[in-house]
Amino acid sequence: MKHSRVTELPENFWIPVPLDTNNITSLSPFLVPQDHLSTSSIFYAMSIYMFFIFTVGTFINVLTIACTLQYKKLRSHLNYILVNLAFSNLLVSCVGSSTTCCTFGARYFIFGPLVCKIEGFLVTLGGMVSLWSLAVIAFERWLVICKPLGNFIFKADHALGCCVFTWIIALAASAPPLFGWSRYIPEGLQCSCGPDWYTTNNKYNNESYVMFLFCFCFAVPLATIVFCYAQLLITMKMAARAQAESASTQKAEKEVTRMVVVMVVGFLVCWLPYASFALWIVNNRGQSFDLRFATIPSVFSKSSAVYNPVIYILLNKQFRSCMKKMLGMGGADDEESSTSQSVTEVSKVGPA
Repeated sequence: MKHSRVTELPENFWIPVPLDTNNITSLSPFLVPQDHLSTSSIFYAMSIYMFFIFTVGTFINVLTIACTLQYKKLRSHLNYILVNLAFSNLLVSCVGSSTTCCTFGARYFIFGPLVCKIEGFLVTLGGMVSLWSLAVIAFERWLVICKPLGNFIFKADHALGCCVFTWIIALAASAPPLFGWSRYIPEGLQCSCGPDWYTTNNKYNNESYVMFLFCFCFAVPLATIVFCYAQLLITMKMAARAQAESASTQKAEKEVTRMVVVMVVGFLVCWLPYASFALWIVNNRGQSFDLRFATIPSVFSKSSAVYNPVIYILLNKQFRSCMKKMLGMGGADDEESSTSQSVTEVSKVGPA
């Protein structure tokens, strides 16, 4: 059954009831399979996909952390935030993807309301750290390459401070539902948990929490990313014009343009579905909706545990070289550094 109306039960969950069904006594997402919401094939397909995200995401992010521990040349302050991103992705894949792999396979949230709250909180925490890490990466590259502060040097202490900042701000964004401002409940097809976007219970002030997340945890990071990368592109184009005869400069400018487009698109793919769906729910209370579409935002956000490291780490030539070497696939110690580091060198001769 695709469409539903929302029927709220006390404290722990809401139930999406099929439009032609009035009996809600046996539909708890913690007790019985939610076969009234979709076909078994959809649940099993989601379970397989979550298993893929869990295995691949965990492997890539563990490999990133292991490479950083093994190879000293990766322990630069410019890479600290990438490792921070790997830790947040690992939290999402290990907690969120592994849990939902089991629950989609069972077709309901088999672990109960307490684990639902824990899973919702930890996945939201990891997601917020990941989101703000992407903004910090953009800010870091803007400082290093565009030099808006002149001779200011971005040091290890600054990088570590940025990492701590992402966890503090993520905790501030993900903890409120544990203390009564919104709440963590089953979402979509009822096999994963997240903040309550759906109900209008004034006790939890869900609408204000949704708007808080949209403004503070989507609009602000997105504006930071767009501004910083726009400045980076301007700096690179000015450097390319100043060195029109240099093939390496022209190549670097094209690589940076491609990198920026990929990073911005990756951010939007991860977070735009969640933000858009939450706003639609807030502004269309009481309307029926397809529960499969309600599940898509959660799936995209958890998928970031795979494509974030692909974009930000595997495109880094230093990390890629060390990963190949660790896996016995070659990789030279003297391989050139990442695109962003090459850009740094080029921008030194560009306009200030």
